[in-house]
Amino acid sequence: MTRGGTAASESRSLPVRLLRRGVDVEPHEVRALLLGAGWFFCLLSGYYLLRPLRDAMGLAGGADELQWLFTATFVAMLALVPLFGALVTRLAPRRFVPLAYRFFTASILVFCVLIATGVQSIWVGRVFFVWISVFNLFVISIFWSVLADCFSNAQARRLFGFIAAGGTAGTFVGPALAATVVSTLGPVALTLGAALLLEVALQCFARLYPREGAREDARDGAAAQAGEPGAATARADGRPIGGGVLDGLVLIARSPYLLGLCGYLLLHTAASTFLYFEQGRIVVGAFADTASRTRFFALVDLGVSTLTLLLQLFITGRVMRRFGVGTALVVLPLASALAFAAVAFSPTVVVLALAQAVRRAFDYAIARPAREVLFTVVDREAKYKAKNAIDTVVYRGGDAVSGWISAGLTAIGIGFAGLAALAIPLAGLWAALSVWLARQQERRLQGERASARNSGAAPPSTP
Repeated sequence: MTRGGTAASESRSLPVRLLRRGVDVEPHEVRALLLGAGWFFCLLSGYYLLRPLRDAMGLAGGADELQWLFTATFVAMLALVPLFGALVTRLAPRRFVPLAYRFFTASILVFCVLIATGVQSIWVGRVFFVWISVFNLFVISIFWSVLADCFSNAQARRLFGFIAAGGTAGTFVGPALAATVVSTLGPVALTLGAALLLEVALQCFARLYPREGAREDARDGAAAQAGEPGAATARADGRPIGGGVLDGLVLIARSPYLLGLCGYLLLHTAASTFLYFEQGRIVVGAFADTASRTRFFALVDLGVSTLTLLLQLFITGRVMRRFGVGTALVVLPLASALAFAAVAFSPTVVVLALAQAVRRAFDYAIARPAREVLFTVVDREAKYKAKNAIDTVVYRGGDAVSGWISAGLTAIGIGFAGLAALAIPLAGLWAALSVWLARQQERRLQGERASARNSGAAPPSTP
């Protein structure tokens, strides 16, 4: 069969036709789309197997320890970012991604042994909390860096919502397994399952990221039209990125756009941390043991996943196509303000669960894909180095600072209602920053198109 015949056959196949009813995907993009969704499914399935266990073990020493755990997580991030920078500088993505993922797989298996033997359970719980927090941000940051490297801005607007839905499907599987398995097989089974899923995620990456020969072939226009395996990811460059180990931080300091992304993420982490600390206090008062707390966290995660998947399948792509990235970014500040108001008015388990479910769902379904679109208009070094620094050091630094602010305000008698009074006005600043970032992203995209026209190359496709 000819290449043209292959593409026509793909476009007429029943699975492709059904898929195209829900997502605006071209036939030659289907393979990459499904691999990206499968990769994210495995990552979040594994993380959500461990998340309820992490949250429950983190409370073993009491909710008052959380600010220390957040600070320890930030310190761990500071130690690992230069190591990751060294990998990115010297190795191509096809080499450093497997090294990073298998390092985390090995660490999960070590915790499996420690938890099984019951050695110093409280301290193992504390270290486990820190390490899983580090693991989650690193593997997901790498995932989105690769996608920003592989897909154009126009493709990202169309496809990232569906790919994120693959991760959301994983957040159904993870909490469901955690809620049922932890009572029968215990936490060891959760760690083994997470390690296996991380390896499957790595296999998805290996098939998504084009090899050098396939990448060059896919850049041929005829190959892309024919649906060659690497066509949807032809823009990815398999060469080592080069530069210095700490270049990510330097790039951030020199770029108002990247600094704006840092500001957006810091406001996000502050809101998340304040709500998380209040969640810890409410849950400790409502549930007496680790098993019941784990089940509660798992049920909340299931609620978040349900709402997130509905939004991703029916709302996310339409919002970004019709209203733009700015509207998608503004959703999170508004949802956060409403969540603070609700929990401050009625600090109960039910209200907390509902507020967290709505806020996190809008974050995962709409704001997060929009935030990742912002990275499609920066260069490769920023995609991997600056993005990783933002997603890890800036994120966990915001967690740590916000944790101590929360503890300090509580110590001087300012409760959650006082925090809400401070947080709600900040949501306005957060929303304004969202609009500014969206405008800057559009200007960068227009600049790319103008440069492509001036050089005689094909300009980036329009949304």
